Amino acid sequence: MRPLTEEETRVMFEKIAKYIGENLQLLVDRPDGTYCFRLHNDRVYYVSEKILKLAANISGDKLVSLGTCFGKFTKTHKFRLHITALDYLAPYAKYKVWIKPGAEQSFLYGNHVLKSGLGRITESTCQYQGVVVYSMADVPLMRAPPPPSGGAGCRGDPQSRWSARCRLRDV
Repeated sequence: MRPLTEEETRVMFEKIAKYIGENLQLLVDRPDGTYCFRLHNDRVYYVSEKILKLAANISGDKLVSLGTCFGKFTKTHKFRLHITALDYLAPYAKYKVWIKPGAEQSFLYGNHVLKSGLGRITESTCQYQGVVVYSMADVPLMRAPPPPSGGAGCRGDPQSRWSARCRLRDV
């Protein structure tokens, strides 16, 4: 288990910043202690420094995991967020979408959400933003990545702009 290099840190923070923006600092400096990111077998773990000091006594080949897996680096050095990071990203998310209970099950099975299935959407959500998808009971369901192409500006009604073409790619 080792600290991330500058390039790995930059790539990972760019991906996380798509969902939580400037709140990235709140992940590291939390009121319950200082947390850090560590790399082990191409996976990035989010772990408190107290637990990290205790785990220093375990050899790297015997260590399976430590803390919460935030994501992994692919062979092409791209960073992919895992669904396990959702509990840490959801409280700080800038853009949120709530889905009605009738459309929730269909969405979790990988289908698209129709406009009638959207319950609420945060103000100023642009079309090509990374959002966190919630149920109407404020339970985070998943994160919806932005499309790979460049984005258009923020114009019009947010409910009609958010393309609910998000698929459950994490699980």
